[in-house]
Amino acid sequence: MNNKYVLEITVETVEGALAAERASANRIELCGDLGVGGITPSVELLRAATNKLHIPVFAMVRPRAGDFVYSEEEFAVMERTVTDVKKSGANGVVFGLLKQNGRIDVERTRELVELARPLPVTFHRAFDETLDLLESLEDVIQTGATRILTSGGVASALDSAAILAKLVAEAGDHIAILPGGGINASNIARVAKETHAHEFHSGLGASLPYGSNDYGKFENEVRKLAEALAAIQ
Repeated sequence: MNNKYVLEITVETVEGALAAERASANRIELCGDLGVGGITPSVELLRAATNKLHIPVFAMVRPRAGDFVYSEEEFAVMERTVTDVKKSGANGVVFGLLKQNGRIDVERTRELVELARPLPVTFHRAFDETLDLLESLEDVIQTGATRILTSGGVASALDSAAILAKLVAEAGDHIAILPGGGINASNIARVAKETHAHEFHSGLGASLPYGSNDYGKFENEVRKLAEALAAIQ
């Protein structure tokens, strides 16, 4: 693949992760139950994936489906999970915490970022549920997270390309912007050109329903994504 770009694929099985790797994905986001947007994968699944893959595996840390405002008990679970993820051999951690007022929970996110070190942290699409994306960008930068997974506040990254481009410009060298949401082989080149981002995230949910075990088709769709990125001049 064109080494200008990074393609991250989200999966919920080892088989899916291996298919994505064969198709030239650069990184895996491993989740449990993508049908509800992804939750923390089991320790057994995470260890199996990290043992078998040669590309980086980032683990979701999300104790439940639903909103991203967590109780003290849920936060304690997230702390333990981050520690477990580090022990599993994973290469990165993915999470996001909000306050009741729709702002980034900077303090508790920073605590988890520090706990995760030296692993990089992606602040996930909880970011898109905040009231002011530019204000939230500054808040996430304060947490020490490495990147933000975002669709620009709408369902499709392509539909918010102008917003994503502004986030990329404002982020500068402080944090990476990782566009995701509705990205597939037919639009990834446009998303790349219009946002000026260098990393892209896809679960191919529009092409393959979550829970599908047609890994041959999945591998083919990921390969199309990789080839579309590699073809960008």
